[in-house]
Amino acid sequence: MKKSGRDIWRGLQPGVTSALITRDYRAPALSTQLAGVGVEAGQIISSKRRSLAGVWIPGVEIFPRAIHVQRHRGLFGEFARRDQGVLADLKFWPKQWATARMYANTAKGFHVHPPFIPEEEDAARWLRRRSAKKGSANYEAEQWDVMFFVQGRVEMILRDVREGFRRRIMHFFIDGDNHRGPNNVAVVIPPGVAHALRVEGSEDAIMVYGTSTNFEPDFEGRIASEVESALLPESWRSFLAE
Repeated sequence: MKKSGRDIWRGLQPGVTSALITRDYRAPALSTQLAGVGVEAGQIISSKRRSLAGVWIPGVEIFPRAIHVQRHRGLFGEFARRDQGVLADLKFWPKQWATARMYANTAKGFHVHPPFIPEEEDAARWLRRRSAKKGSANYEAEQWDVMFFVQGRVEMILRDVREGFRRRIMHFFIDGDNHRGPNNVAVVIPPGVAHALRVEGSEDAIMVYGTSTNFEPDFEGRIASEVESALLPESWRSFLAE
């Protein structure tokens, strides 16, 4: 229907017409979406990294994974090769591997791991200097994560909380191997970057992740993570408290 000069809403009550708004369907820049409502991981991979420099969190890496269909049998998904690609450039090969299943309609995080700062160093200066040198991290002294998904779809949100770094947020969606496509990616998360996950849809998500150190409870800080606590019904809690 074409616009005309007449008032197309004059058949509605005055109180309704004064409350009407028009949605803006113009797509904002990818960088704006990445820092806000979120984007498909495949859009990040296919875009020029330079165009996202203003919102990209230093140290974070997102790289594609190859998923091969084996007809009548299943899937074969590649993760990474130790001496090739992003992990080779970072000189990062995990010391410990683990898996986690997230039930549908659940979430994890926010979690953050502490960056290593030598006692005699200023935290902000040290972190900025180290972030400028790819592959110079002390992987023995601080926990770096790398993760991917073999099942389900998830929403991931990252926020940089390191001393001396500008507040940046990256918000994107990842697909597991059973949803073969451009959103099959792996993500490297440096210490000092808070991260959260939320399962999208009605399917469980299965994550595989590696860490640069063995699991240490003291290295896992929690921020706004009450979403992980499934509280008993109020009536049950009242009864148990009697």
